Amino acid sequence: MKPDIHPEYHEITVIMTDGTTFKTRSCWGNEGDTLRLDIDPKSHPAWTGQQRVVDTGGQIAKFNKKFAGIGVKKG
Repeated sequence: MKPDIHPEYHEITVIMTDGTTFKTRSCWGNEGDTLRLDIDPKSHPAWTGQQRVVDTGGQIAKFNKKFAGIGVKKG
């Protein structure tokens, strides 16, 4: 392996959507940082089978506003 090309690997804390936490090793962030998840296997529709809309920062509203004029023309 080449020296000095690999990212630093350290321990972080992950907080799931239901509030449970666990420690893991990662190259994300710095030693001791906390990663708070918005979507995880406990809340993602692929695992739960339930649909849920997550509108982070109004992205859905922004999309609807941008593309509101596209579609069937009214005659």
